[in-house]
Amino acid sequence: MQAPTTPPLAETPRPAASMVLLRQAPTGLEVLLLRRTAQAANMPGLYVFPGGKLDDADQTLAESLLDQPPENLREGLNEPGIDAATAAGLYVAAVREALEECGLLLAEAAGDLARLDAPQARELLRVGQSFADVLSTLQLRVPTRRLVPWSRWITPRAPTINTTRRFDTRFFVAEAPQGQTAAHDDEETTDSVWIAPRTALEQYRDRLIDLAPPQIMGLAHLARHKDVQSVLQEARSKRPPLIEPEHYHRDGTRVLCYPGDAKHSVSARALPGPTRLLHVEGRFTPEEGFEALFA
Repeated sequence: MQAPTTPPLAETPRPAASMVLLRQAPTGLEVLLLRRTAQAANMPGLYVFPGGKLDDADQTLAESLLDQPPENLREGLNEPGIDAATAAGLYVAAVREALEECGLLLAEAAGDLARLDAPQARELLRVGQSFADVLSTLQLRVPTRRLVPWSRWITPRAPTINTTRRFDTRFFVAEAPQGQTAAHDDEETTDSVWIAPRTALEQYRDRLIDLAPPQIMGLAHLARHKDVQSVLQEARSKRPPLIEPEHYHRDGTRVLCYPGDAKHSVSARALPGPTRLLHVEGRFTPEEGFEALFA
C-alpha cells in the first residue's frame, strides 16, 4: 500500500511594494496601469500598478535619504510585527520600482544642487547604479510623506490564476509628480496607460485588457472617488487593511472571497464592493454581476 503523500508547504510570501499612481484629468480621476510582458513568470500580460519585490538595499538606505525617520514609517503601516528598517524599505521599494518600470520619480530636493531629473535617474539605474547612489548623485531624497499606505494583500496559499509565486504586497497611493511623463520600460512592461478606474474595469469586462483580482478590487475602490485628494484623504483617515483572499470551488467554479464574506475566516469587511469574485470563462466577476463592483 502506497503511503499517503504530504502536501507541499505553501511558499512564504515575498515582501513587495506597489505604487498606485493617480492624476487629475479634465474628465476626472485617472490611475496608471502597466502591462507586464507576456514572458513574465508572474501575471504575464496583465495590467498592474507599478511595483515589485523588496530588495535588501531598500532596507539599508541611509536615513539622510528619507524625509522622516524609519520609526515613523513603521507606525503608519498597521503591522505590529514589522521592524522599522523593513517598513522604510517598503516605501523605498515603491518609489524605486515606479522609477524603473514607468520612469516616474517621486523625490524632493536634499541639497543646494538638487536635480529632479527623472530620465537621468532612470538611466543611472539602468546602467547599474544603486538607487541610493542615484539619489545621492542628484542630491535628492525619498518623500515618504507623499506615499499613503492603502492596503496590504497576501497571495492565497493555494496557486491562483496567472500567479506562480506568493507575495506580501503593501500598496501605497500617491499623486503622480507633475511635469514628468510615464513610459513603460519595454522590458518588464510593454504598455502604459492613464485611465479612469471604471473604464479600466469595463475594458476588462469586454476582454480588451487582463487584470488580476487585487487590481480589480483596487480599481473598484478608486472608482468611488471623484478626485485624487479624495483618495488620499480617505487613505490617511484609516489604517491600511490586511486582505488575505480565500478560495473554494462551487459546482466547478472557482470562488475568491474577501474579509466580510460568509465563507471567509475574517468576519469584518476590509474593502468596499463585493466580498467574492467568481472565475467564469476566464474573468473574475462579482456573483451579482458587473455593477456590483460599484455598489
